[in-house]
Amino acid sequence: MTEALFEDHDSPEMAALRDTARRFAREQVAPHHAQWERDGMVSRDVWRAAGTAGLLCMTTPEALGGAGADFRACQVFTQELGRLGLSGPVFHLHSEIVAPYLVHYGSAAQQQRWLPRMASGEVIGAIAMTEPDTGSDLAAIRTRAVQQPDGRWKLSGQKTFISNGQLADLVIVAAKTQPEKGAKGVSLLLVDTSLPGFRRGRKLEKLGMLAQDTSELFFDDMLLPADALLGEDGRGFGYLMTELPQERLLVALWAVAAMEGAVLWARDWLRERKAFGAPLADKQVLRHGLAACWSDTLAARAFAEDCVCRHIDGRLDSATASALKAWASEMQFSVLDRCLQMFGGWGYMRELPIARAWADARVQRIYGGTTEIMRELVARRLFD
Repeated sequence: MTEALFEDHDSPEMAALRDTARRFAREQVAPHHAQWERDGMVSRDVWRAAGTAGLLCMTTPEALGGAGADFRACQVFTQELGRLGLSGPVFHLHSEIVAPYLVHYGSAAQQQRWLPRMASGEVIGAIAMTEPDTGSDLAAIRTRAVQQPDGRWKLSGQKTFISNGQLADLVIVAAKTQPEKGAKGVSLLLVDTSLPGFRRGRKLEKLGMLAQDTSELFFDDMLLPADALLGEDGRGFGYLMTELPQERLLVALWAVAAMEGAVLWARDWLRERKAFGAPLADKQVLRHGLAACWSDTLAARAFAEDCVCRHIDGRLDSATASALKAWASEMQFSVLDRCLQMFGGWGYMRELPIARAWADARVQRIYGGTTEIMRELVARRLFD
């Protein structure tokens, strides 16, 4: 699909993985995506299929059920889904946002209980930070976890905008365990959604990403076992800050892949569609417009690739990841909007992938940290 416009310089190992990921995207995801959009969520079957194909938790160590691969594996899978606009199954959230918390901070018992089943697709993971009144201000969360005399934790509160919320079997929840300490009183807890006191709220109706199950979650004085605490008490905020650069890199990689898909869709449309007796590709204003979109996409790709290399080497800092996330998500929406314009009235029809991808793109500037928050983090680095 990408031809030479966006050539992938893969190692032999990554080339084989890309072939697997591409087939999976086209055969296991694309044929069902429209139905999942109508349902507002994907089927659990696709999670098990991804696990069987070895496409989940690829960077998780082999001893814990993963493939022990480096971050390139996740990049390849994200590219193949993003180029086709297949935003429903949030595999990267499960594999490269939720699982790393367990890998980095979990006890041996926690890791063995959850990670092999996450890699197989038997267990679906989510992370719950955002609350109705807090948004990006994680230090202001109100969800509370109070340790009981018998060591268990009583969890009370609610979360919203939680991806995988309707399907999740495991949710990592940010809660205040020492509220008097502010951000230093935040801890992370592993919530088994089969336990009493857990309640799923609405499956939220969104502007885009209609096949993603995004939900409200409620914890009604939910009693969790003593070993539900992930890592150390009061260290949750620090854990979140440490893991967020990878999350922001993932948002940017999806943005770049979506831009690549949009440029290719627009190129094919301009070649095939005729107006005034000639292909649209003969119109200079459209040709030059697409050339600009291609150039912007290549620039975004280069910035993202540099950040991937930094991340693999352990050199990706928060400010650089924030700069990439902000710039790539803003550029994604710009490129998709310009490409959609080239389709004329057809670009506004959801039956075309460009329309769905345009709607999906809008939230990239919000989740994972809004553009405004990202720029503030960059500014702090500049003026420190």
